Parts: sequence; structure tokens; C-alpha cells
Amino acid sequence: MGLLLAGLVGCGGAPAPDGASADVQRVLDRRAAAVRDGSERAFVATAAPASAAPGERAEARTGFRNLRAVPLAGWSYRVTGLSRSGDRATADADLRYRIAGHDRAPVVTARTLSLLRAGGRWYVTADRPAAGAGRQLWEQGTVTVVRGGSSLVLGVGQSRAALRGYAGLADRAVPAVREAWGGDWPGRVVVLVPESLEAMAQLLGAPAAGYRGIAAVTTGEVTEAKGGSPRPEAGGGSGRVPADRIIVNPDAYGVLGSFGRQVVLTHETAHVATRTATSAATPLWLSEGYADWVGYRGTGRSAAQAAPELRRAVAGGNVPAGLPADGDFGFDGDAGKLARAYESGWLACRMIAERWGEVRLGEFYRAVGEHGKRAGAVETGMREVLDTSPEEFTVRWRAYLRDRLG
Repeated sequence: MGLLLAGLVGCGGAPAPDGASADVQRVLDRRAAAVRDGSERAFVATAAPASAAPGERAEARTGFRNLRAVPLAGWSYRVTGLSRSGDRATADADLRYRIAGHDRAPVVTARTLSLLRAGGRWYVTADRPAAGAGRQLWEQGTVTVVRGGSSLVLGVGQSRAALRGYAGLADRAVPAVREAWGGDWPGRVVVLVPESLEAMAQLLGAPAAGYRGIAAVTTGEVTEAKGGSPRPEAGGGSGRVPADRIIVNPDAYGVLGSFGRQVVLTHETAHVATRTATSAATPLWLSEGYADWVGYRGTGRSAAQAAPELRRAVAGGNVPAGLPADGDFGFDGDAGKLARAYESGWLACRMIAERWGEVRLGEFYRAVGEHGKRAGAVETGMREVLDTSPEEFTVRWRAYLRDRLG
């Protein structure tokens, strides 16, 4: 993504004329400049006029106003493919944008644009997510923006008072994460609060059913392990230094008490902080367990209180044979199994913090992420940082579960 293709395919498989692709790129450049300049008039002028496509300019005006409150530091399109049939064309493009003061790299999202040629010029008639890509928040309605001390909260269909509540929780999460993880991250978070579970799923480009009981997710892309490939989180951004978003499911989040809401926001903020130290080599039991450890750190909650599903299993004599696999963290499976996976990872990290110390826990996390590939990453980290082996660690962890949960 992000590369201008040399061969742009036209109708019937023939290359589109160079002039057409260049003209389409130019109209998208004008549209992007209008967004950056905050010019509604210039933005609307890139949409098809009423004589050619009634209603298109009114729709463009609404779209621009939905986006207007978002503080943008960049916005650009790059055409990656074009098909044309007479005076109509469809362009594939990468949209890149950054939120001012928060994004260290642009969000890159694939778009499909429909265009119409009228009076010798190309105009946009539709700008929508490409197949498999998520919608953007402003495509769901007018965005309301609330700034916190360390947070930026963007919401649709939410009151300003509700968004201030999210900002307060995020502002408390940032110093808690900084105390646990350290200062090697900017200490800022962007929180998106859509109107519903269904709207959240649209942002993720995924079925709503898979997120019904999930209060929030963090989108972004983990860093690439040497010789490996990036492992995306729930959806969204890209870039060597990623632009993360915490996306809230207001339906599930709304039923939590104040304690649960704070744990969730702190957990997701931990993902933002640890992103550049997380790679394809990092197992989910470690990345999710560490985020839960940060979320519960200093709350006084016992293992039995915070791990009810695992406590019931252990009390019934079903101590897990080993740490959970990545597949155990799937959102679309057994809710009890998912809870036990999270609780298992959390208690593994809690045990490391108690036995080897919090500093060693952070060092172990970083060491695993720095490994060249998944195979051997945990083994090497345990040997070099904790002076143990996975086999010995598992024995200690199972005993720890019996002691804390039995």
C-alpha cells in the first residue's frame, strides 16, 4: 500500500490512459488540500455538480462537516489502481492522515472512490472504505472532540459530558502506565467512542458478534520482528511507529462500574505504550497478560477476585497444563475460555513481577519482542532475563495458580 502502481488497469484489462490517472490524482490532491485547509467550499467543489449527479455536493458538505472538528496534521490520497469506462471511473487509493499532537505516523486506510467526468473534469461521486477496510468515525456522523490532559476523545452520538468522562479515565491511565512501563513513549492516547457495538464493528471492519462482550480494543500494528511480519491487533493503523486508537464498545463498557472502566482504559493504554516493543515474536499471553497486570496494578484486587473463571477451574481440579496459545484469545469463541486465557496471562505476568520484580517483567517483555522470530523468543527471554526455562516457568506458574486460586 502507499505505492503508485505503474500499470493502472482500465476497462477490459487495457491500461487506463495516463492522462486519466493523473487527472484523478489531481482531483484527489485538491480534495485532500481542502481538508487540510479547512475549506468546505473547495472540498465540495471536488464532488460532482448537481447537473451531473444530484445530491452529491450536499452529501460532500455533510461529510466535510462531520470531519471538521477533528484536529488533523495531515491528509492525503495516493491512487493505487484505476478502472475506467467512458466518463465513469473507479479508483483504489490509500488515504493517509494524522491527528495533530498524537500520531507519530499516519494512519493508512484503503479507500475506493467513484468518479464522474463532466465538462472535461473529473469529480468524486463516492468515497468509501475498500473491501475489508473499516469505516472512519466521521463516516458515522458528526464528530465531537474532547481534549484531556493526555488524551483526545472523539465521539459520535455521545454527549460531551460522557466524552469528558472517558477523557478523565484516560488521563488517569497514562501516568499509571508510565509508572509501570517507563517513559519511552509519548504518553498520549486517542480514544474513539462510536454510538453502538455495531458502529464499533464498522470501525474495525469486522462482524459485531465477535465484539459483543468486549469493552474496548486497541487498533494498530505491532512492530515487525526481524525476519518476521507485522501482527496487526484488532484493526486500523500502520507505520513503523504506529498510530494507535483505543476503540470503545459503548454497549459493553456502559455496564461496567467505575473500577472496571478504569481497568479497561488502563489496559488499552498499556497496549499503546508497549506497541513499539511488541512484535510478531510476542505471544498474546504476554501482551494481554502484561496489559492486564498494568490495569490491575496497585488496585489491591486479589488473584481470586480478578480471575473468577480460572479460580473456578482450579478449584475444580482443572489447573491448565500450560500457558494459553494465541488461538485461545479469539473473540468469537467460548467466553469462559477467553476469560481464562486473559486471566492466565495476567497471573503469569503477576508471578514474574512478584518473584523477579517489576523491572525484570518489563525487561522480559522487551527481550521477547526484540527476538528475531516467534520460535525461541520466550525461551531466550526467560533464559537471559529470568534465568529459567519455559518448562521450569510452567511448573512454577501452575503451582502459583494452585496457591493463589485453590
